[in-house]
Amino acid sequence: MNSRIYNMNRFIQNEKTKKIIFLTLAVITLTPWISSPIALALGFLLAVLLGNPFEKYLHRYIHLLLQISIVGLGFGLKLNEALQAGKTGFILTVVSIATVMILGYFLGKVCKLEKKLSYLVSVGTAICGGSAIAATSPIIKPSTKQISLALAIIFTLNSIALFVYPVIGHALHLSQEQFGLWCAIGIHDTSSVVGAAGKFGDEALKTATTVKLARALWIIPVSLITMLIFKNKESKIKVPWFIGYFVFAILLNTYIPLFAHFSQIITTVSKSGLNLTLFLIGSTLSLQTLKTIGFKPLAIAVILWISISTGTLLYIIH
Repeated sequence: MNSRIYNMNRFIQNEKTKKIIFLTLAVITLTPWISSPIALALGFLLAVLLGNPFEKYLHRYIHLLLQISIVGLGFGLKLNEALQAGKTGFILTVVSIATVMILGYFLGKVCKLEKKLSYLVSVGTAICGGSAIAATSPIIKPSTKQISLALAIIFTLNSIALFVYPVIGHALHLSQEQFGLWCAIGIHDTSSVVGAAGKFGDEALKTATTVKLARALWIIPVSLITMLIFKNKESKIKVPWFIGYFVFAILLNTYIPLFAHFSQIITTVSKSGLNLTLFLIGSTLSLQTLKTIGFKPLAIAVILWISISTGTLLYIIH
């Protein structure tokens, strides 16, 4: 019996076996029976129990797959829908970004947290999670540890939001538009915004995607302000060009009838791509990564997140 268990453990720990299990689960997340939260949970469980055999290769492809999937979702939108959603979320976006950045600055001062780490957590919460952190890091030049810590905190809270938001949305009987708007403002990273909204409904997904991408464009002015704050004029601003392709997809779907015939197929494939993206993100999280998160930066991130989530929800309801 003991030898059988030993052989089983050796089989599971074999690198080739890990890769087979990883690829099998990745394919399963592409099926319509796996929701976004389940895809993320599968990735996390895999990382915890077996480890990720492809971890060092994934980060580049996660970013690319997310962008392609979001552009694909553009084929499920009409221009008038996108404009209406963008108009609805504009004021909320401006107020939320300003509130989070100011509150984050004062919390960092009170908690005596490193200025650069505090800034990364604030900008990640205010705009679009990991993308905002990646965009501002070359400007403020934080340490590798500070970048990793900020990303770990943001991705952890993203993962929680993916499970919690739909439950709260249903409990409060939010409409599709209300929930999509809440997701776009209250959740940090685009992948979790789209994942949570997609679980709630198609209309919520349309609103959330449009408002979130409009919010992501604030990377540009915030990066310019960051240059002034940290007095670094030599850095280059990373512009999220894929948002332009998303808008182009909307225009094609609106004005060229041929694309309307394939829009349903493209959006279905894109949703599967997002599930796979969340699985890959979950597989990069591990208990070892979570253990590196200190109390102070986590506390600041949680306060910022709860503040913006609660404030946005109250505004939307009332």
